[in-house]
Amino acid sequence: MTIKPIRTDDDLHAVFRHLESIYQADEGTPEADERDVLMTLIEAYENQHYDFGPADPIEAIKFRMEQQGLTPRDLEPYIGPSGRVSEVLNRKRPLSLRMVKQLHDGLRIPYESLLAGTA
Repeated sequence: MTIKPIRTDDDLHAVFRHLESIYQADEGTPEADERDVLMTLIEAYENQHYDFGPADPIEAIKFRMEQQGLTPRDLEPYIGPSGRVSEVLNRKRPLSLRMVKQLHDGLRIPYESLLAGTA
């Protein structure tokens, strides 16, 4: 594993392309360690160069679903039965703290995004 700083948007895109190939790595493997380091580098670069602000929680979930090719059924372990997943994705039910924790732990969606807009 050769890791270099991300200095440009071209570097960022190259890291994203590589990250796609190791994103599903099993925990405890060298690939999982590399994934975690690359995600930290990406986050640092984006925080320095872009002002995203916190994402809307539902949009953050949908974005992660798109990134990982997930279906609503894949969210059931994090949110609950299919009816509850549908209600959450259609903004008819708010996320509970348990859902937020499970989405964060399981899909690595930042707490800041999942809790955006809550009082």
